[in-house]
Amino acid sequence: MTNAMPDLMPETPSTFDIRHSSFIPPATIGILGGGQLGRMLALEARRCGYRVAVYTDERPGCPAGQVAEIEINAAYDDKSALARFLSEVDVVTAEFENIPDLCLQAVEAVKPLRPSRKAIHTTQHREREKLFLREQGIACAEFRIIEDLAGLEKAVSELGCPCVIKTAAFGYDGKGQCKVNADTDLTSAWQAFEGHHAVVEQWVPFVCEISVVGARSVDGRMAVNGVVENQHAHHILDLSIAPACVETAIVDQALALWEAVAIGLDYVGTMAVELFVTAEGKVLVNEIAPRPHNSGHYTIDACLTNQFQQQLRAICGLSLGDPTQHTPAVMINLLGDVWPEEKVHPDWSPVLNHPRAKLHLYGKAEARAKRKMGHITVLGDTLEEALETAASIKLALGVA
Repeated sequence: MTNAMPDLMPETPSTFDIRHSSFIPPATIGILGGGQLGRMLALEARRCGYRVAVYTDERPGCPAGQVAEIEINAAYDDKSALARFLSEVDVVTAEFENIPDLCLQAVEAVKPLRPSRKAIHTTQHREREKLFLREQGIACAEFRIIEDLAGLEKAVSELGCPCVIKTAAFGYDGKGQCKVNADTDLTSAWQAFEGHHAVVEQWVPFVCEISVVGARSVDGRMAVNGVVENQHAHHILDLSIAPACVETAIVDQALALWEAVAIGLDYVGTMAVELFVTAEGKVLVNEIAPRPHNSGHYTIDACLTNQFQQQLRAICGLSLGDPTQHTPAVMINLLGDVWPEEKVHPDWSPVLNHPRAKLHLYGKAEARAKRKMGHITVLGDTLEEALETAASIKLALGVA
């Protein structure tokens, strides 16, 4: 990343009013990032008559670029390419959080960026995110920020074992994490984190993992799609069960925590909050995703307004839609492991021949192990029916 990026920023404040500007078709939505979340947002935008421009450091033909009018492929510190992108768009959003901060600053200086640079900058880095939660008094696991082996030893002595070391930056799907037990060699464990800040979290003996996906508008109104139960395999989401089979008290806590995060960040757009539920019935925030989320994909087929439609409405300064879920649903994540060979697609007939199963593929050219390639939503008159159907489809596809 060079120091040239701030040159994109004007010397005087921009004239637009970010809190009150709204955009209607055929305005152009700018998306930073070219992955599947950008693709699904672009599909919603195109359906409503908006134009879409995608800016990504991926190669041409990325998932989002396949359905956009404009695809600009360049590094995020390429000020010329970014200036060209900004000249084409009316409002900008990000489809993933790991956008370099100088790029976010440059965008926000000249166009509305929703969610804001502050919200993305806070949640793209585990240390900043945890400190935000602590400052806001939002329930989360006890933690310590460390930068060396001595700090790790002190944190483990204070938090006890087991605990978890997590990278402060660029950790997702279980990457950049190390569980510490009583017999763990801390010197060896620290080697993978040497030279970087890390977060040591107290181990949470949770009974289930849940998430809340919702949206907050420019005027501060909020709409959430309820609480979803998530089941993981190898630290990657496997199934989302909607609605979650948890007690009302758990639902109330989860929704209150989502709202506290959204207000604390002054958030605009769709946001997911992942949470732990303990045996004592307490709910703790695990992570914040400043964007639509894998666990919210079921909303496309099972809710009156899906998470991408809400994102579109929020960033365009429009009223939010009704988030009511109309049908019980189970979402199955499809990873590259399902593909028998790199260029050979699975037999999708178990999905396509079922009247209440919906296949969503992301247009990725290369299938790799653990890579998110698509998802299936299974609907049912009851959650039990949807779960049974999901299990039979997984078995037919050979999904572990």
